[in-house]
Amino acid sequence: MLVAMIAMYLDAGTTDIVKLLAHDFGHETITVLGIQVVGGLQTMLFLAFFASFAVKMPMWPVHTWLPDAHVQAPTAGSVVLAAILLKMGGYGFLRFSLPMFPVGSDVMAPLVLWMSAIAIVYTSLVALAQTDMKKLIAYSSVAHMGYVTMGIFAANQQGIDGAIFQMLSHGFISGALFLCVGVIYDRMHTREIDAYGGLVNRMPAYALVFMFFTMANVGLPGTSGFVGEFLTLVGIFQVNTWVAAVATSGVILSASYALWLYRRVVFGDLIKEALKSITDMDRREKVIFAPLIAMTLILGIYPSLVTDIIGPSVTALVSDYTAALPADPAALAQN
Repeated sequence: MLVAMIAMYLDAGTTDIVKLLAHDFGHETITVLGIQVVGGLQTMLFLAFFASFAVKMPMWPVHTWLPDAHVQAPTAGSVVLAAILLKMGGYGFLRFSLPMFPVGSDVMAPLVLWMSAIAIVYTSLVALAQTDMKKLIAYSSVAHMGYVTMGIFAANQQGIDGAIFQMLSHGFISGALFLCVGVIYDRMHTREIDAYGGLVNRMPAYALVFMFFTMANVGLPGTSGFVGEFLTLVGIFQVNTWVAAVATSGVILSASYALWLYRRVVFGDLIKEALKSITDMDRREKVIFAPLIAMTLILGIYPSLVTDIIGPSVTALVSDYTAALPADPAALAQN
């Protein structure tokens, strides 16, 4: 990213973001180390920024740091990481990649779309194999971030609306799920799924809250999780139906690992001795979950609360992006 910034300064003579957004970095095909690069300097700059934003998102296959980070982090660290910090990569794509390097983004969009689709399916399957609750939710985060990158590089109104909405929604839902793990970890000091079972018998309030966020994570209509995924899939369907078909299977897989986790932790008979004295959520914990439940429901029932605000900016972004592309895409490869 720093190398790209230096190259941008040498080409544009400034590091001012407003001026860089108006600067044309050129998109004529160039040869680098004997390889023809379609989109020229824009593609090279896009790839340099992509290298950092993809890790931050994180995208497959540079996602492997996230589960380990979540396992090592305290509950508060996991909440901040999942709910806020992961979105910086998405912000970078929207703030820099699309508007500064439109031709480079267009050239690399098919690769990003397929990486996103693979992330959704692959990390969902990996989540099914986890024995640690935090790792399972961390892999779930990678899958849901796949919808974000897919929506952004669909580069249309519905796709980008859905990506931004998904980032907000995921912040509430994923953060709440890590808090759900934190509630029982504080009591039992283990995150192993097999250490639990039958919690509904001792913790009915916790079981209800955990069920709500599990269903929101799956994308149940009426929750914010549904709106973000639906808008993103509508956007990508207009661009590539095969990617949309693969990504849609992620909805089924997310239901598989989320409900499987919930059934093993909450349902069943309370047979483990260590769990027979466990206490339900206290007032402090309920107060913490209350605003997260409220926002997940409000955004699910009234999504225009967000889309009306972001709509004009997204329209301007899509319009500028489309206007910056060559009128004849075939000419791009010939230049």
